[in-house]
Amino acid sequence: MKDIEAIERVQKRATKEIKQIRHLSYCDRLKKLNLPTLRYRLHRGDMIEVFKILHHTYDSDVCEGILKLSDNKKPRGHSLKLHAQQSRLDVRKFSFAVRVVNPLNSLPEEVVTAPSVQAFEARLDKAWNDQPLKCRYKEDLIL
Repeated sequence: MKDIEAIERVQKRATKEIKQIRHLSYCDRLKKLNLPTLRYRLHRGDMIEVFKILHHTYDSDVCEGILKLSDNKKPRGHSLKLHAQQSRLDVRKFSFAVRVVNPLNSLPEEVVTAPSVQAFEARLDKAWNDQPLKCRYKEDLIL
């Protein structure tokens, strides 16, 4: 979080350099420039990587075992629900395979079953359009 705050300070300062929007709040400046926060971009990047792994864009030998699909025969929501792995330690709790489960499982069916990566990105952006994290980096994703 410390690194994210440092990068956000740089982006905050850079957006103040634009005279026409200098008087606006940071959140409003980001909206005006159509610029999301770093945390939003990180979450979005995670979801794109999960999509690529689940749709076998990468070599299956490399990606095998990273993510586990749910065994539930009748999952609520979409058909690509991930199994939530248990983790005791923070090192594991914040690892890729654990942190992507809830955001992916909360996505609608039409997003996760997109025919291509570009379609997934567009549908994800539409589904996450109103996320507070998009302009307030201290917020969390609403799942």
